[in-house]
Amino acid sequence: MAIKEDRKKLIADLWIIGLTTFLALGIVIFAIKKGLNDFAYDVRFPIVLRVLVLGFSQFAVSGLGISIVCILRKQSFREFGLNTKNLIPTLLLSILCCVPEFLFYVFKGYVNSWCPFQSVNTTYEVLRSSFPSNVSAYLITALCWGFFEGFNYVVIRDKISAASPSSYRFFDWGALVCAVMCILIHGAVGVTPEAIFEMVATFILIYGMLIVRKETGNAWGCVLIFFVYWNAFR
Repeated sequence: MAIKEDRKKLIADLWIIGLTTFLALGIVIFAIKKGLNDFAYDVRFPIVLRVLVLGFSQFAVSGLGISIVCILRKQSFREFGLNTKNLIPTLLLSILCCVPEFLFYVFKGYVNSWCPFQSVNTTYEVLRSSFPSNVSAYLITALCWGFFEGFNYVVIRDKISAASPSSYRFFDWGALVCAVMCILIHGAVGVTPEAIFEMVATFILIYGMLIVRKETGNAWGCVLIFFVYWNAFR
């Protein structure tokens, strides 16, 4: 009976995360149509304010749901692998998961520069801003596009895998769902050989980092990827 009740709670948690995410995504899309991106580039407003608004939009899509669930269940983020256990192997193995996609981007000539979060619209302006605005805005960027985007996958994976555990060591339902979800959200779907290779590489990255989290009991590798890799190349 206790196991059934726990599974019901896990499924309820996933519903909360899913509904919150899609509701937030709908609101953000509507806000973009109403000029959110114009606001992001409008220098009449302080850069910290603009990054804060955009950062909250990002957090609402990839952080608010898991935060609500953790508050409701009185769960600490540390329970999801934010610890020092196997830290170095976790970081190295997680970065290794990025190699196939990185090599693909190098081969296609997509990698010209590296800077954490440079794909975020406001980052270049943040870096050119004066102190303390630059530090404050960059920390907001790192929190919303780095920590929560990576950690969001961890919590979702843990919840799914706890509700539907796999008897195979390297097959994991939570990691599979998260990898497919990432591919669909970021539009990495196609039928050409190039698109298929990119899709597979992205799958390896997300699925791999979550399997590393499962094997090592540490989630910092997933966060690291979104700090130094995901939005870092142009």
